[in-house]
Amino acid sequence: MKKLALYLLVFISTSSALAQQEKKVESTISEITVFLNKAQITRKVKAKIESGKTNLILAGLTALPDQQSLQVSGKGSFIILGTALQQNFLTEQPVPKAVQILKDSIEYLQRQVNLENSQKEILNKEEQMLLANLKIGGNNQNLTAAELKAMADFFRTRLTDIVITRARHDERIGKLNDRINRIHLQISEKTNLYSRNTNEIVISLSATEPTSVDLEVNYVVPNAGWFPVYDLRAANTKGSVQLSYKANVFQNTGEEWNNVKLKLSTANPALGGLKPELNPWYLDFYQSVARANRYRSSALKKDKSAPAAYGPVSEVAAEEDAESVSDYVSTIETTLNTEFEIGLPYTVSSSNKPTLVDIRNHELKAEYVYSTAPKLDKDAFLMARATGWEDFNLLPGEANIFFEGTFVGKTFIDPNSIRDTLSISMGRDTRIVVKREKLKDLSSKKLIGTNRRASYAFEISVRNTKNETVKITIEDQVPVSRNSQIEVTMLDQGGAAYNSATGKLTWELTIAANETKKVVYKYEVKYPKDRAIAGLE
Repeated sequence: MKKLALYLLVFISTSSALAQQEKKVESTISEITVFLNKAQITRKVKAKIESGKTNLILAGLTALPDQQSLQVSGKGSFIILGTALQQNFLTEQPVPKAVQILKDSIEYLQRQVNLENSQKEILNKEEQMLLANLKIGGNNQNLTAAELKAMADFFRTRLTDIVITRARHDERIGKLNDRINRIHLQISEKTNLYSRNTNEIVISLSATEPTSVDLEVNYVVPNAGWFPVYDLRAANTKGSVQLSYKANVFQNTGEEWNNVKLKLSTANPALGGLKPELNPWYLDFYQSVARANRYRSSALKKDKSAPAAYGPVSEVAAEEDAESVSDYVSTIETTLNTEFEIGLPYTVSSSNKPTLVDIRNHELKAEYVYSTAPKLDKDAFLMARATGWEDFNLLPGEANIFFEGTFVGKTFIDPNSIRDTLSISMGRDTRIVVKREKLKDLSSKKLIGTNRRASYAFEISVRNTKNETVKITIEDQVPVSRNSQIEVTMLDQGGAAYNSATGKLTWELTIAANETKKVVYKYEVKYPKDRAIAGLE
């Protein structure tokens, strides 16, 4: 009876093991949602399973997915029992094509080095043979002078050729080895971006009969994200400002995203979505014992990504403008974030170089005015004051400025600090001549009792040499006291708007073509005569 029970137990265990089948299946990336930090991969799986329990193994994944983010859904007559993640240290990821090309180049160059060394060895043997034959010639006493001269000339010429040829081989070997070393460095850089061991997703299924399964697997991976970059273009001072909204998409997940559908999301999973809870705030008397590390800032958790890349280039046809990727982007407003769905497939390599993706092109209404601060710079700067940017879901990012088809410079767009108008500096205009000078006749220093009174007057002149009327904002300043013994009095604002808290003076002028306008302002500083003020002069 005991033997019979043992046989039954073995039979049941064997049957259970056979019922739990494992099957490796291929999967393809169908869509990738790229967040500001991290990315969500969507894979499609098609397979056939037998009746009973089956473990489908999605092998060859490079980036280790986040366990909590793993989701599986499907269609068919089966039950999804559960999912699991595991690492496979036995099966390595296939060598990427770019790395394999570099390794092949090293093999070819190494063969060239071996060939050069073989040629050197032949020359060395020939040199040894010639030097050995010198003794034979020296023992022969019947050689004439002409024969000795001919033999010496022969040895000199041949040995010289050997030395020169050998030096050339050494030079070529040095260049080949230098090339090999540089390729090794390139391989090291690239292989660091690829995970050598692979990761696997195990999906446990149960079916009552053989059936086909169609699965969709979603998971989040690190080492990926995107950051915005903008182009601001203005053709002249009459039209609007064109805002090109672009994204630098990067990923170091270890696998290539080849011709995949991209969706860019303004969400940042790294920040977390849980509401913080306030703990009781207790007060007590100060203790002299140092309590290091009691309060730690959580600001270090803030993500910072880095840093121009190559992307699609728009070509202008003779009849009409060519289309760009931005023409195939759909904007989706979710409850908490904005998503940009790219209609064309994209390839994003696992590398340190981001891929540039066009998101949207917007047109901003703009007013063009000039601005100058002659105390700091005598030139006038053309400013475009654009409105309506709030509707475009902009993120903080760097912007390239172009005016009249010429690159002007860079700026930074921070929607959190901009109010209703986006001010863009389009560059200098030397046809607006600005001059600021101190009026000595109206400036003086006097001693009155125990105090010294110093009065100052400045004149700012602006000449418009253009053939059109311009609007210009002039900015200057008067000092602001930080000591009760120092008094600053505004004697004449000269028609400017004056901010006493900052000491800033602002004029808004309209100057006709070839017209010159001047403004004068005066102020006085009172302070004890036995004290000196830093930075007054």
